[in-house]
Formats: sequence, structure tokens, C-alpha cells
Amino acid sequence: VQLQASGGGLVQAGGSLNLSCATSGIFFDRPAMAWHRQAPGKQRELVATIASDDRTNYADFVKGRFTISRDTAKNTLYLQMNSLKPDDTAVYYCRYFREWGHGTQVTVSS
Repeated sequence: VQLQASGGGLVQAGGSLNLSCATSGIFFDRPAMAWHRQAPGKQRELVATIASDDRTNYADFVKGRFTISRDTAKNTLYLQMNSLKPDDTAVYYCRYFREWGHGTQVTVSS
């Protein structure tokens, strides 16, 4: 299994980014997957999950601002992030069971 996250960058507060996680080696069309993030000096935390039936769940601190989705034809997981805040600054990782992508840096300036 390989997971390749991309789409991070520098954005001003209130802006948007759309993260992608390209997957390979997963044999299920709709695998349960997740996005996590880790800010400097903090523990890695769960941001959003998508189940095999496409039900989604979000951490309270991103509800109403972030949307997790997938494109099964492209084997890609997404995280649309709107109304970004400086507190959202972190490295964002996609995960499939115990497999982790390398992460993509998101920096939100005030």
C-alpha cells in the first residue's frame, strides 16, 4: 500500500486548500480512511474519517469547515479545507489502517 499526500501550502486565514491522497495497492473500492494532522510540539490528532459506506466523521474543531471525500475512479482521498485558521497549521497525513502517507504541510498565516 502506498499513500501520497499533496496539496498543502501557505494560505491566509480565511482561505481554502484541497488536500489529495493518491492511493495504490488497496484492493477495496471504498476503504475506510482518515486524515490526521500534527502541529509542531503537539501530538498527532484525528481530523476526519470516511467509512466504507461513505459515512463521514469530523473532529469538532473542523466541523462545518472541512469535508472529506473520495474519487474511487482515481483512487484518491480528498480533504477540502475552508475558512482556514492559523490553528490549522500542521502537517496533514492520510491513513489507511496502519499505513500512513508522508504528509503535506499546511501553513495558515494570520
